[in-house]
Amino acid sequence: MSGAGSIRADVIGSLLRPPELLEARKRYAAGEIAAPEFKRVEDRAVDWAISLQERAGLPVVTDGEMRRESFQSQLVEAVEGFAGHTIDAWLWGDWHGDAAVGDKNTERPPELGVVGKLRRRRHLSVEEFVYARARTDRVVKVTLPSPSMYANLWSPELSKEAYPTLDGFLEDVAGILREEVEELVRLGAEYIQLDAPHYPLLLDPKTLRFYEERGWSFDRWMSRGVELDNHVIGAHPGVTFAFHLCRGNQGSRWLVSGSYEPLARHLFANVNADRLMLEYDDERSGTFEPLAHVPEDKTAVLGLVTTKSGRPETPEDLESRLREASGYVPLERLALSPQCGFATSIVGNALSIEDEERKLRAIVQTAENIWG
Repeated sequence: MSGAGSIRADVIGSLLRPPELLEARKRYAAGEIAAPEFKRVEDRAVDWAISLQERAGLPVVTDGEMRRESFQSQLVEAVEGFAGHTIDAWLWGDWHGDAAVGDKNTERPPELGVVGKLRRRRHLSVEEFVYARARTDRVVKVTLPSPSMYANLWSPELSKEAYPTLDGFLEDVAGILREEVEELVRLGAEYIQLDAPHYPLLLDPKTLRFYEERGWSFDRWMSRGVELDNHVIGAHPGVTFAFHLCRGNQGSRWLVSGSYEPLARHLFANVNADRLMLEYDDERSGTFEPLAHVPEDKTAVLGLVTTKSGRPETPEDLESRLREASGYVPLERLALSPQCGFATSIVGNALSIEDEERKLRAIVQTAENIWG
């Protein structure tokens, strides 16, 4: 491995938004401040996010997704054709939490859908990359959504005029994302991640039924969905691609539990990513046994550090778990990260910025202890 592919201490993407940014976002949406002022607040938040990751010692940083409402929101912000996309477009579902946060049900907005042919108004993440690259000497990772997760935005009723079939819609989404990757690579991006939480969500019968009602069986998701992911990734020698799988992450809650086993054989082998970012912060993810399906040309980046609480992981505990996992994938093909972002949307999670930095430091220290 070389370049970004050799990184042992990794990060998923989002960080907790500072209060100044959350307040400015509200004021900007209400028309109380103009775009130049809001952009300056966003810029300061990105500077802060990069500084936090650098202090923790990470060799790779993101912009913290400070400019996004949600990790997946930039498509509807940059592309025409969507309706009904309030923040609940990214938050709906039956969410499960521990005793501290409890469960929460959010209904899917009934008017949510793609209602017109997609037309890109601007790039999705180029601004994020170009700004962040100028402010750090570390590798900058850019995160993009997996195209088929936008099946959530296709409705058999509302979308039939613009896109009579789910396939037609997702092919256009994949085309836009492929162009985004090409532009990022042209500008010098060397590490790009696709976020694909919808695959583990298929492990839940209720969620699977929702997606099957869109017209795709489980097997179709495993085949056509991965084809679209690979179309987005394309062929870019020297650029490292990661593929992130989790089970939902909003307000310290999750959507589903279950082993990777039903997904692992096909998904791990067939997606053209170099690094598999796998959630493993508690028993919800099952055992390490599915790691036996990780091909020899891929690195398994284990998300052993939870972003859902302030639980203080220690380098000793993390090293012990990594060595346990090495029974299925050798240490030279393992790396370490948080299990997900710290703030998948502006809602965030129930932990402090101090917790966040401590967790990132524990990841770096563990990586140094194991790999030097």
